[in-house]
Amino acid sequence: MDESAFRDFVAARSPALMRLGFLLTGGDQHAAEDLVQTALAKLAAKWRRVEAPEAYVRQVMYRQQVSWWRAAGRRPEVVRAELPDLPDNDAHGRSELRMVLRGALARLTPRQRAVVILRYYEDLPERDVAQVLGCSVGTVRSTAHRSLARLREVAPELEVVR
Repeated sequence: MDESAFRDFVAARSPALMRLGFLLTGGDQHAAEDLVQTALAKLAAKWRRVEAPEAYVRQVMYRQQVSWWRAAGRRPEVVRAELPDLPDNDAHGRSELRMVLRGALARLTPRQRAVVILRYYEDLPERDVAQVLGCSVGTVRSTAHRSLARLREVAPELEVVR
């Protein structure tokens, strides 16, 4: 294993992977860290054989998150009354918008959240989303439709941002 190349990859891509993990887990920082760490550990084991490490680690994250929600019935869900206070580093109101979006995404079911993130954040076609989630294209379409309707319901302030 070329340890320095792996370390360089982790250093360069960890912030983006953490953002994705944060979105996939509905804003749960600890779960996002676990998700990224799990994906990077799997990548480390196959580092020499993986041609596209970014794509590989993202695919592992999607699949791991799907596995975790399938097992969610066996674990209690953590419910929070409020989002944690985050520093406002953005003078243009984007921080507030991110908090609203994060809160709205957290109110979706895990499957709805995954469809929205894969379809609109990762910009994957419906066919690819269906493949990642192990469902039909029709399920992706109907879930995306219901998810967007739910987002409009719980966060109408997002409607003005297009």
